[in-house]
Amino acid sequence: MSTLIVIDQPPYGTWAGREALDMAFSLAAFDQSVTLLFAGAGVNWLRKEQNAESIQQKSVVKNLSAAPIFGIDGLLADDEACKRYGLDEETLMAGVTLTAAGDTLFRQYDQIAFAG
Repeated sequence: MSTLIVIDQPPYGTWAGREALDMAFSLAAFDQSVTLLFAGAGVNWLRKEQNAESIQQKSVVKNLSAAPIFGIDGLLADDEACKRYGLDEETLMAGVTLTAAGDTLFRQYDQIAFAG
């Protein structure tokens, strides 16, 4: 069974995205097929060189870099949302695949969960 977890919340200011990431890691740790899709404000999770210290939080980049270790199948980013937030291949973390979020993508998965 394959699961797509959609993180559409910003990386800071709410715990919904971090909870979704924890859920993804838990599923993957039990050999479940999990892919993460970052959409809307959630694409900002994938921004290189984040400085969360100014808001007294830890950067989410380290959390995401652990995704392959946990067995996450892929990190996807909605290309339209990336354009809206000024992200491109130069400003995105390594290992992210740009895609179009929508029915065609969603039909590839048995389950879809949304953060928030």
